[in-house]
Amino acid sequence: MAGTAGRGGAGKSLVRATLAIHEPPVGYSTTPGALIKTFDFDFNPSQLALSRRAQWKTTPTAAVRDGALPEFMGPEPREMTVEIFLDSSDDPGGTSVLKKVEALFSCCEVTARSIAAKQPSTPWVVFQWGSFSTARFTAYVTSVDVTYSLFGTTGVPIRATCQTHLCEIPSTTKGQNPTSGALTARRVHRVVAGDSLQSLAWREYGDATAWRAIAEANSIDNPSQLPTGVELVLPAAEEVRS
Repeated sequence: MAGTAGRGGAGKSLVRATLAIHEPPVGYSTTPGALIKTFDFDFNPSQLALSRRAQWKTTPTAAVRDGALPEFMGPEPREMTVEIFLDSSDDPGGTSVLKKVEALFSCCEVTARSIAAKQPSTPWVVFQWGSFSTARFTAYVTSVDVTYSLFGTTGVPIRATCQTHLCEIPSTTKGQNPTSGALTARRVHRVVAGDSLQSLAWREYGDATAWRAIAEANSIDNPSQLPTGVELVLPAAEEVRS
């Protein structure tokens, strides 16, 4: 496709980038709530922009010739801007681009569940791309800017470029990797026939009774009903033991 030729081959990578969209947690937890949707990239990013700043404060002093000593106020959270390219020109009548843009826009909208819990918040997200741990952190979406560049015969967009800006939500619990929090060990599992929460807990943690942690992380009220194909967040082993 002409629209992907200039993307440096990033879209051909076997490991796909994903953006896991979660409910915000209840209370003061820094662990995302239930998984709302896994946003799978059509094409891996051709570039990512990461930034981090440290805040210093300088108070001018009239009697000091060269200026007062600055005071370190603390580090600021990481920020990341990622370009998401969407293209369904091979299906001119499809609406997949429109639906994915709506999913990104929903990251800037308050969730109904957080309103019901009287803690209104937009979703929390986790960007993941294979072993690129520096770019993997829990965040909220501050902005989504979309440019549509191709439309189908009915006027529905079939190509779009989305500039998405993420701001880190720092975790109070650090994992073994100094560049990330405990959530780096979390995984997403797609349920297959024969799966149960107990079998997943035994396979993941060596403890079948840890199924309650999986149920809580995914807001599952009835563990006996586990539909095939649903995606479950598997908490990190440190979270289960804590």
